[in-house]
Amino acid sequence: MPLPAPRGPLSTALLAHLTAPGSAGTPQDLLGAARAAARTDDVLRDEDVQLSLLALYELSYRGLAGVDDALEWDLDLLRVRQVLEEPFERAVRDLVDVPAAEPGDVAETLFRMAAEDDGPGLSRYLARRADLEQYREFLTHRSVYHLKEADPHTWAIPRLAGPVKAALVEVQSDEYGGGRADRMHAALFARTMRALGLDDTYGALVDRVPAITLATTNAMSMFGLHRRLRGAVVGHLAVFEMTSSIPNRFYGNGLRRLGFDADATWFFDEHVEADAVHEQIAGRDLAGGLVRREPHLTGDVLFGAAACLALDGLVAAHVLERWEQGRSSLRDPS
Repeated sequence: MPLPAPRGPLSTALLAHLTAPGSAGTPQDLLGAARAAARTDDVLRDEDVQLSLLALYELSYRGLAGVDDALEWDLDLLRVRQVLEEPFERAVRDLVDVPAAEPGDVAETLFRMAAEDDGPGLSRYLARRADLEQYREFLTHRSVYHLKEADPHTWAIPRLAGPVKAALVEVQSDEYGGGRADRMHAALFARTMRALGLDDTYGALVDRVPAITLATTNAMSMFGLHRRLRGAVVGHLAVFEMTSSIPNRFYGNGLRRLGFDADATWFFDEHVEADAVHEQIAGRDLAGGLVRREPHLTGDVLFGAAACLALDGLVAAHVLERWEQGRSSLRDPS
């Protein structure tokens, strides 16, 4: 990923440390900056915190341009990440109401949560009203996740066993194109970006994306990178798949309304079909199977699902509010 521009004192110090360790002071100075940033009143919308978390997590994905790969396991950076993750996880937990359910009822509870979700109607707005520039903004928001689509959830594979692992691999195999690079969902999303005149380089548009959007991907990374949160990443994936087919149909219809062809809508059309199947596997075999094996993870599975719905809802509300005001939903990187 190209090195992003800093958004505050912590990210300034962190990015300097990543490119030239020691140039921003001692490790204790960096840790002190993290502790100061972590005291923010709204960690989910704090630009400095969320960008810093994204950069730290990226060390475990494809890395950052000009940054030594060995820093992925740098103990000082891991301490900084821990300082930021504690209030971040707390804020996500405070955001959601986790329904009570018995392990045997988890799949049906997840389907009910997905069906009852009445978040902002962003997909309908895009289908019926959005203009080309608004579609470009929408894709810019989504690019932070979709250009690495499936990777955060894939961290869960080695943390699972037996039929539960097999269910996750079945879903993820489709996400990665069944072994065909040109059919990987990240590659299909890049095609859509190119069709709308956007730079599809991995991470190229991060500087335009606000903190609340970064928080959605950071939550996936946090769930996936912590074994103790394996239930949460499974629940997140399950409800992510359950709430995908209908919105993606709207997204594709909106692009067709604007005159785009099947190549541009391929990503969305693929999800209409694939996720109708994935939701059953993810809900019953993956999430349901996990809590049958590990009943104590029931609450974590439902927490991950609730977090997915709530965070996506915050992003949609932000985008729609800005558009209704006649404003861009993106940041001005200048």
